[in-house]
Amino acid sequence: MMTMTYHNPVLLEESVGGLNIKPNGVYVDITFGGGGHSRKILEQLDDSGKLFAFDQDVDALENAIDDSRFLLIHQNFRHIKRFLKFYGITQVDGILGDFGVSSHQFDVAERGFSTRFDAGLDMRMNQESTVSALHIINEYSEPDLRRILFQYGDLKSASGMARMIVESRQVSAIATTDDLKKALGRFLPKQKENKILAQVFQAVRIEVNQEIQALKEFLLQTVDLLPKGGRLSLISYHSLEDRLVKRFIRDGLFEGQAEKDVFGNVEVPYKKVGKLIVPSEEEIKENNRARSAKLRIAERL
Repeated sequence: MMTMTYHNPVLLEESVGGLNIKPNGVYVDITFGGGGHSRKILEQLDDSGKLFAFDQDVDALENAIDDSRFLLIHQNFRHIKRFLKFYGITQVDGILGDFGVSSHQFDVAERGFSTRFDAGLDMRMNQESTVSALHIINEYSEPDLRRILFQYGDLKSASGMARMIVESRQVSAIATTDDLKKALGRFLPKQKENKILAQVFQAVRIEVNQEIQALKEFLLQTVDLLPKGGRLSLISYHSLEDRLVKRFIRDGLFEGQAEKDVFGNVEVPYKKVGKLIVPSEEEIKENNRARSAKLRIAERL
């Protein structure tokens, strides 16, 4: 397995294999990160092939690949159509996405993603964004805090946690990850502390980065970007994302029922390719952060 200082690419062979790469094709890696998936794609392209990659994190730019077939676009993938069009691209042969937070982001203490370090509340993937975890924890109303903790963190104690955050910040600002842990202390029994904190941090991070909205916007744009036979290869890490991807592949919608024609047939943009793919025990042993990964592959109809 490929090892990189930035992070280990998850489900590398399976996700790139799912693109069914044509050597002269045009492909997009919407979550460049350390570039592991991109390098694997480039290995399979000939001189006329092209790979575009997106990443909103300025740190990822340092990993840019020096290759005439490759271009790294410093933007959120929710703007995929607009920026590809800028480079004269209106259709591509395949799109790969790995929606996990990179090991690099978790391991740099001052980014505030990890429960392991005491750091300022940040969690911005795009460091130029004006909304950070600090703003959400100290400025959001109690109902909004309750909503994100329940919806994005699946926390049964969301109401009590939201109330406690509001009460704590009235005494003094909740400025660091440790401040947040202290504010939520009564909801963190020793044996479950790490698991519950991970859910809290996940919920706040999703809100900071508008991850669910960005994923929906991206998925809708793929329908125009991929021609018949084009492939989607997408890795999710929590049930909220995975449900959206699964539902969109199945119905072309996020909610409601797909419309039927006069013959009762449902017209959908994709068909799934194979079954859900999860990492092997061996991969999880080598890279613990792969443990919750789920890969879904789809083909444009």
